[in-house]
Amino acid sequence: MKKYLLATTMMLAVTTAARADVVVMSWGGDYGAGQVAAFNRPFTEHTGIKSSMVDSDNPTALIKSMVEAKNVTVDVVEVEYPDAIRGCDEGLLEPIDPAILPATADGTAAKDDFMKGAITECGVATVVYSWVFAYDNKKFTQGPTTVADFFDTKKFPGKRALRKQPKFALEMALMADGVPASDVYKVLGTPEGVDRAFAKLNSIKDQLVWYQANAEAARLLADGEVVMSSGPANRFFNAAVTEGKPFSTVWDGQIYDFAMFVVPKGAPHLEDAMKYMAFATDTKQLAGMATELPFGPARKSSVPLVHFFKDGKTDIRPHMPTNPDNLKNAISVSSEFWGDHEAELTERFNTWLASN
Repeated sequence: MKKYLLATTMMLAVTTAARADVVVMSWGGDYGAGQVAAFNRPFTEHTGIKSSMVDSDNPTALIKSMVEAKNVTVDVVEVEYPDAIRGCDEGLLEPIDPAILPATADGTAAKDDFMKGAITECGVATVVYSWVFAYDNKKFTQGPTTVADFFDTKKFPGKRALRKQPKFALEMALMADGVPASDVYKVLGTPEGVDRAFAKLNSIKDQLVWYQANAEAARLLADGEVVMSSGPANRFFNAAVTEGKPFSTVWDGQIYDFAMFVVPKGAPHLEDAMKYMAFATDTKQLAGMATELPFGPARKSSVPLVHFFKDGKTDIRPHMPTNPDNLKNAISVSSEFWGDHEAELTERFNTWLASN
Protein backbone atom coordinates (compact mmCIF):
# COMPACT_ATOMS: atom_id res chain seq x y z
CA MET A 1 0.00 0.00 0.00
CA LYS A 2 2.83 2.43 0.87
CA LYS A 3 4.52 1.76 -2.47
CA TYR A 4 1.19 2.36 -4.25
CA LEU A 5 0.62 5.64 -2.45
CA LEU A 6 4.18 6.74 -3.18
CA ALA A 7 3.81 5.93 -6.87
CA THR A 8 0.43 7.66 -7.04
CA THR A 9 1.75 10.82 -5.40
CA MET A 10 4.82 10.88 -7.62
CA MET A 11 2.67 10.47 -10.76
CA LEU A 12 0.46 13.32 -9.55
CA ALA A 13 3.54 15.45 -9.03
CA VAL A 14 4.80 14.64 -12.53
CA THR A 15 1.42 15.52 -14.05
CA THR A 16 1.27 18.76 -12.08
CA ALA A 17 4.84 19.68 -12.98
CA ALA A 18 3.97 19.48 -16.63
CA ARG A 19 1.48 22.31 -16.31
CA ALA A 20 3.10 24.56 -13.70
CA ASP A 21 6.38 26.39 -13.25
CA VAL A 22 6.59 25.90 -9.48
CA VAL A 23 5.19 22.77 -7.84
CA VAL A 24 4.78 23.00 -4.07
CA MET A 25 4.34 19.88 -1.95
CA SER A 26 2.62 20.21 1.40
CA TRP A 27 0.29 18.35 3.76
CA GLY A 28 -3.01 19.13 2.07
CA GLY A 29 -6.36 19.66 3.78
CA ASP A 30 -7.07 23.02 5.38
CA TYR A 31 -3.36 23.69 5.61
CA GLY A 32 -2.75 23.25 1.90
CA ALA A 33 -5.80 25.37 1.08
CA GLY A 34 -4.47 28.10 3.35
CA GLN A 35 -1.13 28.06 1.59
CA VAL A 36 -2.76 28.33 -1.81
CA ALA A 37 -4.68 31.41 -0.61
CA ALA A 38 -1.79 33.05 1.26
CA PHE A 39 1.16 32.06 -0.96
CA ASN A 40 0.39 30.49 -4.33
CA ARG A 41 -2.28 32.77 -5.71
CA PRO A 42 -0.56 36.02 -4.62
CA PHE A 43 2.77 34.70 -5.94
CA THR A 44 1.32 34.10 -9.39
CA GLU A 45 -0.47 37.45 -9.37
CA HIS A 46 2.70 39.24 -8.30
CA THR A 47 5.26 37.48 -10.51
CA GLY A 48 3.27 35.90 -13.33
CA ILE A 49 4.88 32.54 -12.48
CA LYS A 50 2.36 29.71 -12.24
CA SER A 51 2.32 27.48 -9.18
CA SER A 52 0.37 24.48 -7.98
CA MET A 53 0.05 22.32 -4.88
CA VAL A 54 0.65 18.59 -4.40
CA ASP A 55 -0.52 16.90 -1.20
CA SER A 56 1.40 14.34 0.83
CA ASP A 57 1.19 12.99 4.37
CA ASN A 58 4.91 12.19 4.26
CA PRO A 59 6.70 14.73 2.05
CA THR A 60 10.13 13.91 3.51
CA ALA A 61 10.00 10.30 2.30
CA LEU A 62 9.01 11.50 -1.16
CA ILE A 63 11.90 13.96 -1.31
CA LYS A 64 14.34 11.19 -0.47
CA SER A 65 12.86 8.85 -3.09
CA MET A 66 12.90 11.50 -5.80
CA VAL A 67 16.42 12.73 -5.12
CA GLU A 68 17.84 9.21 -4.96
CA ALA A 69 16.06 8.30 -8.19
CA LYS A 70 17.27 11.55 -9.80
CA ASN A 71 13.66 12.24 -10.78
CA VAL A 72 12.67 15.30 -8.78
CA THR A 73 9.27 16.62 -9.87
CA VAL A 74 8.56 19.16 -7.12
CA ASP A 75 10.26 22.48 -6.44
CA VAL A 76 9.36 23.57 -2.92
CA VAL A 77 8.34 21.25 -0.09
CA GLU A 78 7.10 21.99 3.41
CA VAL A 79 8.51 19.69 6.07
CA GLU A 80 8.84 19.57 9.82
CA TYR A 81 11.89 21.20 11.37
CA PRO A 82 13.83 17.99 12.20
CA ASP A 83 13.30 16.73 8.66
CA ALA A 84 14.75 19.96 7.26
CA ILE A 85 17.86 19.48 9.39
CA ARG A 86 18.19 15.79 8.55
CA GLY A 87 17.54 16.29 4.84
CA CYS A 88 20.19 18.98 4.69
CA ASP A 89 22.73 16.76 6.46
CA GLU A 90 21.99 13.93 4.02
CA GLY A 91 22.49 16.17 0.99
CA LEU A 92 18.88 15.93 -0.14
CA LEU A 93 18.21 19.68 -0.07
CA GLU A 94 19.49 22.81 -1.75
CA PRO A 95 21.21 25.38 0.53
CA ILE A 96 19.30 28.61 1.12
CA ASP A 97 20.99 32.00 0.98
CA PRO A 98 19.31 34.19 3.66
CA ALA A 99 20.12 37.23 1.51
CA ILE A 100 17.28 36.29 -0.86
CA LEU A 101 14.70 36.75 1.89
CA PRO A 102 13.00 40.17 1.87
CA ALA A 103 13.62 42.67 4.64
CA THR A 104 10.79 44.20 6.66
CA ALA A 105 9.06 47.46 5.72
CA ASP A 106 11.41 49.38 8.02
CA GLY A 107 14.49 47.76 6.49
CA THR A 108 15.22 45.16 9.18
CA ALA A 109 17.09 42.26 7.61
CA ALA A 110 15.16 39.00 7.40
CA LYS A 111 17.73 37.19 9.53
CA ASP A 112 16.99 39.62 12.36
CA ASP A 113 13.21 39.46 11.91
CA PHE A 114 12.65 35.71 11.86
CA MET A 115 12.29 33.92 15.19
CA LYS A 116 15.39 32.27 16.58
CA GLY A 117 16.11 29.06 14.71
CA ALA A 118 13.64 29.84 11.92
CA ILE A 119 16.32 30.04 9.21
CA THR A 120 18.58 27.03 8.77
CA GLU A 121 21.15 26.08 6.16
CA CYS A 122 18.52 24.49 3.91
CA GLY A 123 15.20 25.72 5.25
CA VAL A 124 13.10 28.79 5.98
CA ALA A 125 10.28 28.58 8.53
CA THR A 126 6.79 29.60 7.55
CA VAL A 127 4.72 29.06 10.68
CA VAL A 128 4.88 27.94 14.26
CA TYR A 129 2.50 25.00 14.52
CA SER A 130 1.27 23.36 17.67
CA TRP A 131 0.32 19.92 18.92
CA VAL A 132 -2.43 20.06 21.54
CA PHE A 133 -5.52 18.10 22.46
CA ALA A 134 -9.17 18.93 22.07
CA TYR A 135 -12.33 17.42 23.45
CA ASP A 136 -16.02 17.19 22.62
CA ASN A 137 -17.52 19.77 24.97
CA LYS A 138 -20.93 18.09 24.76
CA LYS A 139 -19.54 15.00 26.45
CA PHE A 140 -18.53 16.69 29.70
CA THR A 141 -20.27 19.16 32.00
CA GLN A 142 -16.85 20.45 32.98
CA GLY A 143 -14.16 19.55 30.50
CA PRO A 144 -10.44 18.84 30.91
CA THR A 145 -8.09 21.77 31.44
CA THR A 146 -4.63 20.20 31.77
CA VAL A 147 -2.52 17.72 29.87
CA ALA A 148 -2.82 15.38 32.87
CA ASP A 149 -6.58 15.24 32.26
CA PHE A 150 -5.97 13.52 28.94
CA PHE A 151 -4.72 10.54 30.93
CA ASP A 152 -7.45 10.66 33.59
CA THR A 153 -9.94 8.09 32.33
CA LYS A 154 -11.84 7.98 35.63
CA LYS A 155 -12.72 11.68 35.68
CA PHE A 156 -13.05 11.86 31.89
CA PRO A 157 -14.09 8.42 30.59
CA GLY A 158 -13.96 7.54 26.93
CA LYS A 159 -11.55 6.74 24.13
CA ARG A 160 -8.65 9.08 23.28
CA ALA A 161 -6.84 9.49 19.97
CA LEU A 162 -3.09 9.83 19.45
CA ARG A 163 -1.03 9.89 16.28
CA LYS A 164 0.77 6.59 15.73
CA GLN A 165 4.29 7.80 16.44
CA PRO A 166 6.46 8.35 19.53
CA LYS A 167 7.00 12.05 18.83
CA PHE A 168 4.51 14.19 20.75
CA ALA A 169 3.06 11.17 22.57
CA LEU A 170 6.13 10.70 24.78
CA GLU A 171 6.50 14.41 25.58
CA MET A 172 2.81 14.60 26.39
CA ALA A 173 3.02 11.56 28.65
CA LEU A 174 5.90 12.99 30.67
CA MET A 175 4.24 16.37 31.15
CA ALA A 176 1.06 14.59 32.24
CA ASP A 177 3.16 12.61 34.72
CA GLY A 178 4.41 15.81 36.36
CA VAL A 179 7.65 16.52 34.51
CA PRO A 180 8.10 20.30 34.03
CA ALA A 181 7.99 21.33 30.39
CA SER A 182 11.54 22.67 30.59
CA ASP A 183 12.84 19.26 31.72
CA VAL A 184 10.99 16.97 29.30
CA TYR A 185 13.86 16.28 26.91
CA LYS A 186 16.37 15.99 29.73
CA VAL A 187 14.20 13.29 31.32
CA LEU A 188 13.35 11.63 28.01
CA GLY A 189 17.06 11.41 27.26
CA THR A 190 17.50 8.83 30.03
CA PRO A 191 16.43 5.15 30.06
CA GLU A 192 14.42 5.84 33.21
CA GLY A 193 12.65 8.73 31.52
CA VAL A 194 11.73 6.63 28.50
CA ASP A 195 10.37 3.92 30.81
CA ARG A 196 8.38 6.55 32.67
CA ALA A 197 6.83 7.91 29.47
CA PHE A 198 5.82 4.47 28.23
CA ALA A 199 4.42 3.56 31.64
CA LYS A 200 2.19 6.63 31.48
CA LEU A 201 1.01 5.72 27.98
CA ASN A 202 0.46 2.17 29.14
CA SER A 203 -1.90 3.41 31.85
CA ILE A 204 -4.47 4.32 29.15
CA LYS A 205 -3.39 1.95 26.38
CA ASP A 206 -6.74 0.18 26.27
CA GLN A 207 -8.47 3.53 25.76
CA LEU A 208 -6.28 4.74 22.90
CA VAL A 209 -7.22 4.97 19.23
CA TRP A 210 -4.30 5.46 16.86
CA TYR A 211 -4.33 7.38 13.59
CA GLN A 212 -1.83 8.06 10.81
CA ALA A 213 -2.88 11.22 8.94
CA ASN A 214 -3.31 14.55 10.75
CA ALA A 215 -6.82 14.99 9.35
CA GLU A 216 -7.92 11.95 11.34
CA ALA A 217 -7.41 13.78 14.64
CA ALA A 218 -10.47 15.97 14.14
CA ARG A 219 -12.47 13.37 12.22
CA LEU A 220 -12.28 10.80 15.01
CA LEU A 221 -13.53 13.42 17.44
CA ALA A 222 -16.28 14.63 15.11
CA ASP A 223 -17.51 11.09 14.44
CA GLY A 224 -17.74 10.34 18.15
CA GLU A 225 -15.16 7.56 18.02
CA VAL A 226 -13.23 9.35 20.76
CA VAL A 227 -14.09 11.99 23.38
CA MET A 228 -10.73 13.73 23.11
CA SER A 229 -7.95 13.75 20.56
CA SER A 230 -4.36 14.94 20.36
CA GLY A 231 -3.39 16.62 17.13
CA PRO A 232 -2.59 19.85 15.26
CA ALA A 233 -4.30 22.85 16.86
CA ASN A 234 -5.34 24.26 13.50
CA ARG A 235 -7.35 21.14 12.65
CA PHE A 236 -9.46 21.52 15.79
CA PHE A 237 -9.85 25.27 15.29
CA ASN A 238 -11.06 24.87 11.74
CA ALA A 239 -13.54 22.15 12.68
CA ALA A 240 -14.96 24.29 15.49
CA VAL A 241 -15.08 27.65 13.72
CA THR A 242 -15.88 26.75 10.12
CA GLU A 243 -17.80 23.50 10.63
CA GLY A 244 -19.47 24.27 13.95
CA LYS A 245 -18.10 21.21 15.73
CA PRO A 246 -18.39 21.25 19.56
CA PHE A 247 -14.62 21.20 20.09
CA SER A 248 -12.69 22.92 22.87
CA THR A 249 -8.89 23.06 22.79
CA VAL A 250 -6.64 22.55 25.81
CA TRP A 251 -3.39 24.49 25.44
CA ASP A 252 -1.75 23.24 28.62
CA GLY A 253 1.20 21.09 27.58
CA GLN A 254 1.24 22.27 23.98
CA ILE A 255 4.21 21.13 21.91
CA TYR A 256 5.20 23.57 19.18
CA ASP A 257 7.65 23.63 16.33
CA PHE A 258 8.43 25.26 12.99
CA ALA A 259 7.18 24.09 9.63
CA MET A 260 9.78 24.90 6.98
CA PHE A 261 10.03 25.37 3.26
CA VAL A 262 12.89 23.46 1.64
CA VAL A 263 13.98 22.93 -1.97
CA PRO A 264 14.90 19.37 -3.00
CA LYS A 265 18.28 18.84 -4.59
CA GLY A 266 17.72 18.85 -8.34
CA ALA A 267 14.44 20.80 -8.25
CA PRO A 268 13.37 21.30 -11.89
CA HIS A 269 12.74 25.05 -11.49
CA LEU A 270 15.38 26.05 -8.96
CA GLU A 271 15.46 29.78 -9.67
CA ASP A 272 11.69 30.15 -9.52
CA ALA A 273 11.57 27.93 -6.45
CA MET A 274 13.80 30.38 -4.61
CA LYS A 275 11.62 33.25 -5.79
CA TYR A 276 8.57 31.47 -4.45
CA MET A 277 10.24 30.80 -1.10
CA ALA A 278 11.33 34.43 -0.72
CA PHE A 279 7.87 35.71 -1.64
CA ALA A 280 5.95 33.30 0.59
CA THR A 281 8.07 34.09 3.66
CA ASP A 282 7.63 37.85 3.37
CA THR A 283 6.07 39.68 6.32
CA LYS A 284 2.72 40.20 4.60
CA GLN A 285 2.36 36.67 3.24
CA LEU A 286 3.16 35.00 6.57
CA ALA A 287 0.59 37.24 8.26
CA GLY A 288 -1.84 36.16 5.57
CA MET A 289 -1.23 32.50 6.36
CA ALA A 290 -1.90 33.16 10.05
CA THR A 291 -5.19 34.76 9.01
CA GLU A 292 -6.13 31.64 7.06
CA LEU A 293 -5.37 29.33 9.98
CA PRO A 294 -4.32 29.94 13.61
CA PHE A 295 -0.57 29.51 13.24
CA GLY A 296 2.07 31.74 14.73
CA PRO A 297 4.01 33.52 11.95
CA ALA A 298 7.72 32.75 11.88
CA ARG A 299 8.52 36.46 11.39
CA LYS A 300 8.12 38.89 14.27
CA SER A 301 7.02 41.68 11.94
CA SER A 302 4.02 39.60 10.84
CA VAL A 303 2.46 39.33 14.29
CA PRO A 304 0.98 42.87 14.52
CA LEU A 305 -0.75 42.32 11.17
CA VAL A 306 -2.78 39.37 12.45
CA HIS A 307 -6.13 39.91 14.15
CA PHE A 308 -9.20 38.36 12.58
CA PHE A 309 -9.70 34.99 10.97
CA LYS A 310 -10.63 34.99 7.29
CA ASP A 311 -14.31 35.03 8.29
CA GLY A 312 -13.74 38.65 9.40
CA LYS A 313 -15.27 38.16 12.85
CA THR A 314 -13.34 35.55 14.80
CA ASP A 315 -10.42 36.96 16.78
CA ILE A 316 -7.71 34.49 15.85
CA ARG A 317 -5.12 35.68 18.37
CA PRO A 318 -6.31 33.52 21.33
CA HIS A 319 -6.02 30.48 19.06
CA MET A 320 -2.41 31.05 18.00
CA PRO A 321 0.40 28.90 19.47
CA THR A 322 2.46 32.01 20.14
CA ASN A 323 -0.22 33.68 22.27
CA PRO A 324 1.44 34.27 25.68
CA ASP A 325 -1.42 32.56 27.52
CA ASN A 326 -0.92 29.45 25.41
CA LEU A 327 2.80 29.31 26.15
CA LYS A 328 2.54 29.13 29.95
CA ASN A 329 3.20 25.40 30.02
CA ALA A 330 4.58 24.55 26.60
CA ILE A 331 7.68 23.10 25.02
CA SER A 332 9.44 23.59 21.73
CA VAL A 333 10.16 20.37 19.88
CA SER A 334 13.84 19.50 20.11
CA SER A 335 15.02 18.63 16.61
CA GLU A 336 18.39 17.72 18.09
CA PHE A 337 16.80 15.20 20.46
CA TRP A 338 14.68 13.57 17.78
CA GLY A 339 17.55 13.56 15.34
CA ASP A 340 19.57 11.54 17.85
CA HIS A 341 16.83 9.28 19.21
CA GLU A 342 13.98 8.93 16.71
CA ALA A 343 15.09 5.57 15.29
CA GLU A 344 15.50 3.87 18.65
CA LEU A 345 12.34 5.36 20.15
CA THR A 346 10.29 4.42 17.09
CA GLU A 347 11.51 0.84 17.44
CA ARG A 348 10.63 0.86 21.14
CA PHE A 349 7.24 2.43 20.35
CA ASN A 350 6.36 -0.16 17.72
CA THR A 351 7.37 -2.98 20.05
CA TRP A 352 5.21 -1.48 22.80
CA LEU A 353 2.24 -1.15 20.43
CA ALA A 354 2.51 -4.80 19.46
CA SER A 355 2.64 -6.00 23.06
CA ASN A 356 -0.41 -6.88 25.12
